Amino acid sequence: MKLKTISLKNFRGYYPLTTVEIDDLTVLVGKNDIGKSTILEALDIFFNEGKGIIKIDKDDINKTGLAEENTEIIISATFCELPADVILDATSRTSLTEEFLLNSHGDLEVIKRYTNGTKQNVFIKALHPRHEKCSDLLSKKNAELKTIVKANEIHCENLAVNSSLRKAIWSFFSENLQTEEIEIDVTKGDTKSIWDQLQTFLPQYSLFQSDRKNSDGDSEVQDPLKEAVRHILGDGEIIDALNQVAVKVEEHLNVVVDNTLTKLREMNPDVANSLTPIIPPKESLKWIDVFKNLSIFGDYDIPINKRGSGVKRLVLLNFFRAEAERKLKSGNLNSRSIIYAIEEPETSQHSHHQKLLINAFTELSTAENTQVLLTTHGSNIVKGLSFNNLRLVSLEEGNKIISEVSSSCLPYPSLNEVNYIAFGEITEEYHNELYGFLELQGELPGYFSGKPTRLYVRENKNGTTKDEQKTLSEYIRHQIHHPENVRNPRYTFAELKDSIEGMSNYIQSIII
Repeated sequence: MKLKTISLKNFRGYYPLTTVEIDDLTVLVGKNDIGKSTILEALDIFFNEGKGIIKIDKDDINKTGLAEENTEIIISATFCELPADVILDATSRTSLTEEFLLNSHGDLEVIKRYTNGTKQNVFIKALHPRHEKCSDLLSKKNAELKTIVKANEIHCENLAVNSSLRKAIWSFFSENLQTEEIEIDVTKGDTKSIWDQLQTFLPQYSLFQSDRKNSDGDSEVQDPLKEAVRHILGDGEIIDALNQVAVKVEEHLNVVVDNTLTKLREMNPDVANSLTPIIPPKESLKWIDVFKNLSIFGDYDIPINKRGSGVKRLVLLNFFRAEAERKLKSGNLNSRSIIYAIEEPETSQHSHHQKLLINAFTELSTAENTQVLLTTHGSNIVKGLSFNNLRLVSLEEGNKIISEVSSSCLPYPSLNEVNYIAFGEITEEYHNELYGFLELQGELPGYFSGKPTRLYVRENKNGTTKDEQKTLSEYIRHQIHHPENVRNPRYTFAELKDSIEGMSNYIQSIII
């Protein structure tokens, strides 16, 4: 199962419903404090339900919504590449399509509503039958379904299985199902078991934040190891081995309990007979807690969290490099999907390490059942990506907008332009690109026309010089390409900015 979209409404800075398209590798770009991390944290709330890093509370309600007395937060997600069959009732296999649990696009859409930022209710938005005799079958018990079958003389192959009964009823009314998209509450009554089953198919979600408290037991360095433990404990062979351990322990415990109660009956039969030993089932055992103090130590047994932030992030970097290599080698098509969400991976890293890191994320995202989400405001990270990986978070008329990155003025993808749009980054590389495009289009004369000029001293190959008049853009272009010529005053950052803006505006005017 793969995450396709995430939508937020009335959550922190996102008031109107805002949707983000998610790919195998999705990178949120934008200025500081624009709302990139909010999306990753909303996903942590959605998937981990307060048991991850982020817990939702009333302070997460959007201030505009609060002023309008709207205290309901909505976080919803759609999923594609769904399992061919699922078990919703006992051991009987069915499909999400047969159960009318998919939306009009054929995706699984899960909506979570949080009243006052706390109480959670879960709904599935689906194209579902609305005919009065088959509109609410998912919530009905076996006896109720049998009553419908009997009253309408419907043939059903297996009256003991709810999914079989539902299928028979829907088939009987197939000419008049009156399907429409509705929200099905899966947190009450018998429908709760449906959500319990569907949750086992959802991707695992692991959030790695750039800023954590300085605790070796709860830092971004330790999280990769805990994730590794979680994956290891999810291996089929490991599960079987642990179940055998649990059964063996339970057998010994039963002997101890039986012997204790036998002795107790000799002294006080009434008390002994009133006691019932309850041993938790093996499925409920939290084996991961055995490894909760897992840690990494450096020289002289110094916890890694006491080292510099750059070293700590290096550990994180190499976890992802190793994980990418492991997943690509394994090629496991049947494992549960996982989403790695990493906030500002460039933090405290040298530019060379940043390149290694983005390569690791790109490789990791190509592995089966794996998606990678990043936030960044680092140009080195962006330059290592493709346009379809990028989502620009911006502010428009007071509302957060998330859009796929497209060209602002150049008619072809340019990551230099992305950095200019997202971060206001003024670079010689972008200047060169704009100038080169004008030159290729034969538009330099038109762009230069009417612009003021300045003196530029050209150095000839024979050692002589020549005074020439150049426009600002041409002057900067010559200085970029001929750094050995030091006869001219160096252009300023403000002049580089003015030249880029001038060329950008001119290109937009000629391509519209």
